[in-house]
Amino acid sequence: MKNINNYIKIISLVLFFALYSCENFEEINTNPDTTTEASASLLCTKVILAITEYSSEDKAFITESVLSKYLGYANEGQMNEQYNKLGSSSFGGMTLLPNIEKMVEYAEGNQGENSYKGVAKFARAYLFYNLTMKMGDIPYSEASQGADGVYQPSYDEQESIFISILNELEEADEYFSYGEDFDGDPTPYDGNADSWRKATNTLALKILMSLSEKTDVSSLDVKNRFSSIVSSGNIMEESTGFFGLEYSSQDLYPLNSTNDLFTSKTILSSLFLDMLKNLNDRRMYYYAEPSGAQILGGLTETDPDAYVGVDVDMVYAEMNANHSADVYSLVNNRYREEDDCEPRMLLTYEEQQLILAEARIKGWISSGTAQEYYEQGVKAALTTVMGYNADYAHGMAIDQDYIDNYFADEAAFKATTTEQLEQIWSQRYILNFFQDAPGSFFEYRRTGYPDFPINPETSLNENDKNAIPMRWLYPDSESTYNRDNLTEALDRQYDGYDEINKLMWLLK
Repeated sequence: MKNINNYIKIISLVLFFALYSCENFEEINTNPDTTTEASASLLCTKVILAITEYSSEDKAFITESVLSKYLGYANEGQMNEQYNKLGSSSFGGMTLLPNIEKMVEYAEGNQGENSYKGVAKFARAYLFYNLTMKMGDIPYSEASQGADGVYQPSYDEQESIFISILNELEEADEYFSYGEDFDGDPTPYDGNADSWRKATNTLALKILMSLSEKTDVSSLDVKNRFSSIVSSGNIMEESTGFFGLEYSSQDLYPLNSTNDLFTSKTILSSLFLDMLKNLNDRRMYYYAEPSGAQILGGLTETDPDAYVGVDVDMVYAEMNANHSADVYSLVNNRYREEDDCEPRMLLTYEEQQLILAEARIKGWISSGTAQEYYEQGVKAALTTVMGYNADYAHGMAIDQDYIDNYFADEAAFKATTTEQLEQIWSQRYILNFFQDAPGSFFEYRRTGYPDFPINPETSLNENDKNAIPMRWLYPDSESTYNRDNLTEALDRQYDGYDEINKLMWLLK
């Protein structure tokens, strides 16, 4: 009997502690130093990082620059993009949309409510702009409506998408004009509403310039939109700084942690190096290492002839052999060795001024001169690179005297419109090395400059060996889960055929 009573007591104690533990499980397993509730600021951080952070594998970081002919890649398998083959893109970025909606919802009544709404509009515009630039027509008006039962969104036409994007940026500008500084911003702006407003308008200028061949489309009103933004004065100043992210020992530069796995196989293209050499541009020394063979042959690291680029359309086996013989210039060691060798700059005063220079030549704006805008943009770009670690500049560091005399020779503003435009486009191309490589590809499609090399003997562009591809394919999953809407979009744009050489509305 005594044993039975003891047994009952033990069972009772076990049940008591079990029930107590269940009731307090959440409290016990909650970290008191972290929040357990979503907030506008936390969601804001996620939203901004989704459009600014480079989150793909390191090799993909190189692939983007290979596509835009900055680089060649040797001795690890042929990169399709180097030889003009593009695959499928992705709608994965649209998973950001629910977070954007929740951020706005949680911001209601918050001091920074208007600014959070501005971030929402900006992020949506940035996301959809990049998606439509890659593929053409995409889901827009019905995107992220799964909660409302829309599991197979229709594709909006590209013209209407651009109108909507530009309208969203106008709304963002208005929200930021009334906005307060806000929490949760991981960019150097640190929640400053005025800086965000300027970046918003700079993005609008960039998008409008990408529509330069559509100035006759009245619904877009490209010229008037552009001039109105510039006249407002609410655009980037040099003191505004860049929109993007700063790297650190906690957030490493994408190539830093590769332990030479990719950088030792990544070669500067002759297209890019020759452009820099022609301008006597010292940025070359910050971007590249001298050729080992040239140094062994007696040249010094300060000699521009010691820097040898690869013809990116050459036979792959020949490129590999030359790479093994140390013929070419690899990317600068700072990309691998420095945690924070340079920030990720997606929108800059430098590029904005070059865009303004082109707009002035085209007659879209009447203030300032094209030469002034051009020189302001280039000087700002050189000043930025001057701030990088000069120990990696191979004895050719950029200093203020060099910047002041940069325009004395080949970089001097030319006399003819054609030459001036090519100068502006060249400087945008240089500026976006390891920054906005897809943007350089988009600019090539728009301008045809610089002249990307094409070799039909090595090209992987199956349907046109003599052409650079014009677009990415739609995601493979669309054929399975959204076939009817995909088919309609293909019929409308590309004669029913999802193919990399087809021209989207923007390019027709």
